[in-house]
Amino acid sequence: MYFDENTVLFLDGKWLKAAETKTSLYNQTLHYGNGVFEGIRSYETEHGPAIFKAKEHYERLLFSAKTMYIDLPYSVAELIQLSYELLQKNNLQNAYIRPLVYLGETMHLNPSEEVHVLLTAWEWDNYLGHQQIKLMTSPYQRPNPKAFHVEAKVTGHYANSILASTHAKRQGYDEALLLDMNGHVAEGPGANFFYEKEGVLYTCPCGSILPGITRATMFELCEQFEIPLKERYFTPEEVRGADAAFFVGTAAEVAGIYSLDDVPFTLEWEDSLGYQLYKAYQREVLEVEPVYIF
Repeated sequence: MYFDENTVLFLDGKWLKAAETKTSLYNQTLHYGNGVFEGIRSYETEHGPAIFKAKEHYERLLFSAKTMYIDLPYSVAELIQLSYELLQKNNLQNAYIRPLVYLGETMHLNPSEEVHVLLTAWEWDNYLGHQQIKLMTSPYQRPNPKAFHVEAKVTGHYANSILASTHAKRQGYDEALLLDMNGHVAEGPGANFFYEKEGVLYTCPCGSILPGITRATMFELCEQFEIPLKERYFTPEEVRGADAAFFVGTAAEVAGIYSLDDVPFTLEWEDSLGYQLYKAYQREVLEVEPVYIF
């Protein structure tokens, strides 16, 4: 699904065939989850493939690495340039780009001085599909922000996401909605959450969530189209039976939600503010001009 015999990736300064690459089974990221990554999309535009919010994504990658005491040996500009070369070498336009920073061999609990940088890409449709999804409130919480840098995109953090998502699907739902340590709604396993009530959108503040780049784009679009948006804490009880709700994220883009805990939202998706933002987002990503022209 992710590569074939012709796929080329970037690893530690070299362009290699994905099928021929190797890594140590003793690396710290594999054993302890100490690594950082990003998920980035490129879109086919009239100017060629354009990476959406490339600068913001790579700034976050460097920030995440710094929080985990990892020295990343590339600048934002270099990573953007390499990403466009990656698309060119794999003849990709609409693509999902996965930068991964993983560490070298050590069984100690200090970051390895050996730092590996991987860039790979593949065609990947909307992560949550194109139908409205059914959510359940997860029994798993987002981690206490005093225990982890929840604002960083760290590989090990996603064990929590895997637990919540797998549990929800085994209960017959499409995805989970996680709460924070105080019982307030936080986010999905891999996307930020918004809901609509009486013409106003609500989303939770930063603190217990990954402050997503698509989330920030929603704030920009709401300001542009004068859509009322409020950040505040709220419970699942306040969300159930509201007008509408949706997830946002790079992989998910803007995904409409049908129900929470078997209680449907009252508006048709096409009549909701979320759908307006979905359409605006689709226009936004196609208006980006590449910073590197093939």
